Amino acid sequence: MTDAPSRRRIRPEAVWAEVRRAWEGGETARSVARRYDVGVHALWKRREAEGWTRPDPAYGPVEPAEGWSDHAAARWDAFEARLAEERDLARALAAGLVGRRPEDVPLWHLPFVMQWRAEHLGPGVAADDRARNLDQAWAAVIWDAQGRMGRLDVMTRALARLYRDDWRAQEKLPAWAAPDWP
Repeated sequence: MTDAPSRRRIRPEAVWAEVRRAWEGGETARSVARRYDVGVHALWKRREAEGWTRPDPAYGPVEPAEGWSDHAAARWDAFEARLAEERDLARALAAGLVGRRPEDVPLWHLPFVMQWRAEHLGPGVAADDRARNLDQAWAAVIWDAQGRMGRLDVMTRALARLYRDDWRAQEKLPAWAAPDWP
């Protein structure tokens, strides 16, 4: 006879050190638990058992473990990386919005771009977009059989469902977690 597999997730001490640092830094238990994929109940149990405390807000923020200078340098690197990603996205979206062919538009932005093009560039461009992309797997998400578009939120959700595994991987959702999403 075999025992049923445990659902308990074991996290290394390094993860718990980060969880503690984030919680003691002022983040909510739920946001920390979500980010580090630990249970909220487990976080609360550790907090009680290990005596985690938050500093008195009157004394200001707690110095990061790596020191303020290294922390600021890391935040700057993250900021620059985020700006570069946003600029790349802006270029792709701008080209897709007004360019002749929006082929380089990132997948999750296709509903927005196609809807924007139809509204701002007119029915001729919308019809051309539809005719050119009818063989794409995502075309049925954007246009119905009569060539009409739906609401942006509905199209976006349908696109995420069509490419469910890609969306889940991007959002770092384990295969077993939240099976109804998207």
